[in-house]
Amino acid sequence: MLNRQLKWLALSCLLMVMTATASLAQITNPVKSIFPADTRFVANVPYAGDTLKRHLLDIYLPAKSGANPPLVVWVHGGAWMLNDKYADMSYMKNTVRSILEKGYAFASIDYRYSTTAPFPAQLQDCNQALEFLYQQAATYGYDRNRIALMGFSAGGHLASLLALSANNFIPAFYANRKKPSFQIKTVVDFYGPADLLAMIRRDAPLSDTAVATSESRLLGASPLRRPDLARIASPVTYIDTNDPPFLIIQGEKDESVPAAQSVLLSSWLTLAKVKNRLIIVPGAPHYGTMFDSDVNRQAIFDWLDTYLKK
Repeated sequence: MLNRQLKWLALSCLLMVMTATASLAQITNPVKSIFPADTRFVANVPYAGDTLKRHLLDIYLPAKSGANPPLVVWVHGGAWMLNDKYADMSYMKNTVRSILEKGYAFASIDYRYSTTAPFPAQLQDCNQALEFLYQQAATYGYDRNRIALMGFSAGGHLASLLALSANNFIPAFYANRKKPSFQIKTVVDFYGPADLLAMIRRDAPLSDTAVATSESRLLGASPLRRPDLARIASPVTYIDTNDPPFLIIQGEKDESVPAAQSVLLSSWLTLAKVKNRLIIVPGAPHYGTMFDSDVNRQAIFDWLDTYLKK
């Protein structure tokens, strides 16, 4: 009788462990079901040589892509202080799935929050993650010379800033203060802030400079009080003729990042003779499934095919 009870207890413990393991796996990657069933997953890869949770990335490899497919790197949004490397995928399901179905490799990166490390920590992390992906391309099986960035909101800002500042070499933007080896072929920027000084509301009272906004948390001070820092952290500061082409997608009714930000970025790129296209999504708010439309998806893959597959 005792042996039977012990066996039952052991079986119960095993079932509990299996359930806990399954739950942990689900928590580890809550968006796994979005991807094609034959996707090869490489999860939680440390890219900075440390144990920080915010210094991890995921790699998703298409089952049928041929040798060394191009790589699309996903940079999540969240006001520089929220979310993780799975964010923004839930409302962009069709686009995410299509990236793998069309034979692109895919990676999603985490970076430190502004609430624990002020700018430029976030950009240092993004640069470090991209350098890791570049150096480890042969290990995972994608083309390190055909890399695109796709960023959303704060992630759009970081993706744009990373790509545009690369020609300028700002030592503070790199963790080891050394220029990395990678090059970005193109950027798909979803409603990322382009000029932090232009983010200030025209009707804001001067007392608002003491209010903790997302931008002030990022910089450690209000952009009005530290316009020097705001300029350093603004993608438009670094635009020149050698920058990669940009596809910019913006919601007309964005309540967080005004549509003028994307228009401004497109205008500066055009003046510098950098190839770009601006898509304003009619009636769209700051984020949501309106950005995952057939029309937008066609534009995205026309763009990626043009600049990554040639």
